[in-house]
Amino acid sequence: MSSTLAPSAPTIASAQASSKSKTDSWLLAGIFGLLFFGPLAFGATENWAIGVMEAVTILLFAFWVWSRPKSDEWQVRTHPLFNPMALFGAVVAIQIIFGWTAYRHDTFFQATLYLSYGLLVFLVVQTLRRSSQAKALAIAISVYGVAVASFSLLQGLSPNGKLYWIRASHGWIYGPYVSHNNYAGLMEMLVPIPLVFCLTRFAVGQLRIVIAVGAALMAGTIFFSGSRGGMIAFVAEMILFVALLKIQKGGKLATGAGIFALVTLALLMWIGGVELTRRVATIGTETKQELSGGLRWTIDKDGIRMFAHKPLLGWGLGTFPTAYPAFRSFYTTFFINDAHNDYLQVLVETGAAGFAAALWFLVLVYRQAFRKLADWPDDINGAVSLACLLGVTGIVIHSFVDFNLQIPANAAWFYVLCAVAASPYRLESRQRIRRTRSQPARDEHSEPSPPETAEHGSTQFT
Repeated sequence: MSSTLAPSAPTIASAQASSKSKTDSWLLAGIFGLLFFGPLAFGATENWAIGVMEAVTILLFAFWVWSRPKSDEWQVRTHPLFNPMALFGAVVAIQIIFGWTAYRHDTFFQATLYLSYGLLVFLVVQTLRRSSQAKALAIAISVYGVAVASFSLLQGLSPNGKLYWIRASHGWIYGPYVSHNNYAGLMEMLVPIPLVFCLTRFAVGQLRIVIAVGAALMAGTIFFSGSRGGMIAFVAEMILFVALLKIQKGGKLATGAGIFALVTLALLMWIGGVELTRRVATIGTETKQELSGGLRWTIDKDGIRMFAHKPLLGWGLGTFPTAYPAFRSFYTTFFINDAHNDYLQVLVETGAAGFAAALWFLVLVYRQAFRKLADWPDDINGAVSLACLLGVTGIVIHSFVDFNLQIPANAAWFYVLCAVAASPYRLESRQRIRRTRSQPARDEHSEPSPPETAEHGSTQFT
């Protein structure tokens, strides 16, 4: 008499977990591939590049929905940042629905872009689960950052006034960006990733040295780009980093950070020399290719007057260049398409309601991230949060004098780093995940483990 053996429950669960893990890895590869694409496409500022970013984001989200378990129940991870994001989205939706915008078309266009940022954040929260994923991403981002920095340095040493030596463009070109300030903004976010990684226990021997040199090269190009805001923001990142090292009494790590600073300085002097010194000394008088500091201050004052006219919900997301000419108090040949102050632009376009949502967002990022920084050299969760938080800090500082968050490539990086820094979930090793999943099967009479909704804040949908 023959019998048919059905696969056991643990075997089925293990197969499903393996399939889900591969799906998450493919999704993460797609997300960060898109993030890598943005800066190379001139910061994704042109309509074709924006269209690619939005289309690929929708495809990634559709793939995530399709790949969920085909059952009556499936779980969605929640995140503290979802609440301020929802509030901001509600403000923009009200502007569009009721026509409370200076130009509905621009507001709708910008809203679709912000929706793609939101979907990227959502997907990263759902798919970044394992420490091995974080380590692989740290290496990939470091390699990418060094490659972009090397290209930018080479182009800066032999410029012809064109992007990639081919595409004619107006502005202070550096690397793949029309504006050197936006290039600096990208590097501010990426440099802390290899820097923090090389000071953890996960980087040993020669690998640590290679990563440190790569981080120094990336940091050096911030200064070579000539961006005043970028230099200040990077120094602010390093001050925060050293302060955290001092609080945690990491003597050896502080020494490592000091060595990194010396290597960066030596690289600057070796490659830049007298020319770099001259540019840093005279950079405050450079006005031919960018707005001067005095002109930016005048735009700020004009923006405050704009806010006073529509203080609650603002003029409409994305409508600053449309509404500003009526309030401009000076003559210029420049087309003022951004406020050159991201905080002011949010205040003008979305009013006090949208600005409150943005501040709430930032407060949550720092509050959540600081909770995870203890023992970061030995804890992948703390190291990831610290690296992302330092990168976020660079843009938070730089945004007072520039418009990095109006550049789609930089904005996408910023929001993804915010989500990772503030994530309430711990990155787990594969061994621990397997052990946790197999525990109920080993002890059928033990009490059931608490559901993920109670432990991690996930939401179950039926």
